[in-house]
Amino acid sequence: MPGEKQTAVKYYVGVDVGSASVRAALVDGFGTVVAHAEQPIQVWEPQPDHYEQSSADIWAACCSVTKEVVRGVDASQIRGLGFDATCSLVVVDKQFQPLAVNCGGQNHRNVIMWMDHRAVSQVERINATQHRVLNYVGGAMSVEMQPPKLLWIKENLPESWEKVGYFFDLPDFLSWKATGVTARSLCTVVCKWTYTSDRGWDDSFWKMIGLEDLVKDKYEKIGNHVLSPGEAVGNGLTPEAAKDLGLPEGIAVAASLIDAHAGGLGVIGADVKGHNLPCENQPITSRVAMICGTSSCHMGVSETPIFVPGVWGPYFSAMVPGLWLNEGGQSATGKLIDHVVRGHVAFPELEAKAAASAHSIYTYLNSHLDLIKKSLPVGFLTVDLHVWPDFHGNRSPLTDLTLKGMVVGLTLSRGLDELALIYLATIQAVALGTRHILEAMQAAGHDITTLFLCGGLSKNPLFVQMHADITGKPVVLSKEVESVLVGAAILGACASGDFASIQEAMAKMGKTGRVVQPNHAHKRFYDKKYEVFLKLVEHQREYRSIMNS
Repeated sequence: MPGEKQTAVKYYVGVDVGSASVRAALVDGFGTVVAHAEQPIQVWEPQPDHYEQSSADIWAACCSVTKEVVRGVDASQIRGLGFDATCSLVVVDKQFQPLAVNCGGQNHRNVIMWMDHRAVSQVERINATQHRVLNYVGGAMSVEMQPPKLLWIKENLPESWEKVGYFFDLPDFLSWKATGVTARSLCTVVCKWTYTSDRGWDDSFWKMIGLEDLVKDKYEKIGNHVLSPGEAVGNGLTPEAAKDLGLPEGIAVAASLIDAHAGGLGVIGADVKGHNLPCENQPITSRVAMICGTSSCHMGVSETPIFVPGVWGPYFSAMVPGLWLNEGGQSATGKLIDHVVRGHVAFPELEAKAAASAHSIYTYLNSHLDLIKKSLPVGFLTVDLHVWPDFHGNRSPLTDLTLKGMVVGLTLSRGLDELALIYLATIQAVALGTRHILEAMQAAGHDITTLFLCGGLSKNPLFVQMHADITGKPVVLSKEVESVLVGAAILGACASGDFASIQEAMAKMGKTGRVVQPNHAHKRFYDKKYEVFLKLVEHQREYRSIMNS
């Protein structure tokens, strides 16, 4: 109305550091992404299973994308900043300068990436201890967690080890850069470092695995000040960080989240009224959030702790305050699909045809499958082609990083049809792996009725439909495709004090978009595919046993 004072829109900045790029979004109080920017970051692979990054390169990208999304916005309307990132390990000295995580002494490469598998020997020794903390990671620690990586550094890089001032999980490094406060997020230390919300650090574990030097200084190197995700860190943004990021000095900065957990926040609490879903009017414990990108994570929450063999957790308040989290996962999903497609002899033909039609290679492959399916449902094209997807080991529920990928049903054909079929079979294998994880969670006591998908792979309609058909559960897609960024912004909104709790911010800022229902007429076919899927790993273990006998 004329003369009526308009309430200024409040904005929150979410920054997401993925495996290959940094993204930022400006998000309003209703969860709408107003502006979005992305910048690639460098990855070094000096030898197989070694993946490294630079914390300076990552921070520079954070600054660049943040400046881009807030350009032209009234600074007084920006209320809070939240970070999420991959659970990579950042190493700095006592002056917070980068320290090498490689034998070449290249200090700028001071990040061991989450997907780095160099610490196989170390994790095997840690798991052999059968220490009680392992009960909270599904019974066996993953090589992707931080203790084996710390042990690898101590054993292989003694010079770096002696100089270390701080080890950060990447999400905590970012909140330190923004605030100058070395506080850690409960999410990172609980999920990747063996901290527990009730007992804190367990001295006996670190001493048992040979890292007793971390205990001596009261855990200063790995964190002795822990905050809940979304809690305000220190006095907010420092003058130096404000200048770097193009944001107002002193705005609230939230204790951060691992990227998958931010995706979970962005989708799992969405209002589903009117969609006729089995989770409507049910607690969010009936939902699983799937964050599907380079890898995939399956996040389920419960009111009481549920111990699921082969699935990480239960972690208290690591994602949603007051609830226990179980986290299943697949170490390579988007990366696997890309690997299979780009490694095929027909890939140059696919690339040329996709470019000529002005489509992505995956949109083109989906269309090509529709052309060759004839009267069959698309999924039935793989009746004689089966994939076991653990090309980078199995995270859940088998926790066996030595497992390898398998393909059964290859022919001498080398054309685009065959490329489309192996692409389809790989997507199905990823979905069958999700079913395997969900069945383990349900057998342990979870009651899961609905999947909530976000991340890059959720933009692929074939990937989404296969997950619905193969699991037999409806899939909810977020209205905002960038749910991980919305999750990071929810943290900033909570830290600002504009919302009373994470749960309130989730409900206001998470929005349901499209719902994909399973085709129950295809159940018998996918039940048979799943039976074959489980036989594949049986056969792999059998032939290994023969070769090792």
